[in-house]
Amino acid sequence: MIYLRPATMEELPLIMQIFTEAKALLKADGSSQWQSGSPNEETFKADIAANEGYVLIVDGQVGGYLALKAGTDPNYLVIREGSWHLQEDYLAIHRVMISSKFRGKKLASYLFSNLLSLAYAQNKFYLRIDTHPKNNRMQHLIKKAGFDYCGLIEISGDPDPDRYAYDLKLGGR
Repeated sequence: MIYLRPATMEELPLIMQIFTEAKALLKADGSSQWQSGSPNEETFKADIAANEGYVLIVDGQVGGYLALKAGTDPNYLVIREGSWHLQEDYLAIHRVMISSKFRGKKLASYLFSNLLSLAYAQNKFYLRIDTHPKNNRMQHLIKKAGFDYCGLIEISGDPDPDRYAYDLKLGGR
């Protein structure tokens, strides 16, 4: 059985292990994303405390994580070489990662499908996400999930700040 549910503080050590694995994979792929100290354990604690952190449960085990954040993301206020398709309330998707135990099993597709269902159930029909230009895996997953490329945003405080930005309007409403 595979499903998405809110993360708990008790799962933080598992989430941090998945983060360490994902960070190493990004580095091996030549991406500087997540290499400069952000996100960190405090980021994940804040996600969970705000009920914005979610774990993907795979056969009873934590197999992945993401943050689904409501409100204005300051990094999304300025976009270059393009524009957002809509100017309305959105959920921002951050920190998408899958445990190395489950890598290659197409679980990221389940994760995206579940998060879109979760957004819809919360009456949130517009989503935004970003990723590093060298994070080809995430770019593929984002496009496969139906997101459209919008332009470039910058991550404040990151030494390699450029990120590809995408958005998606859920249909049916």
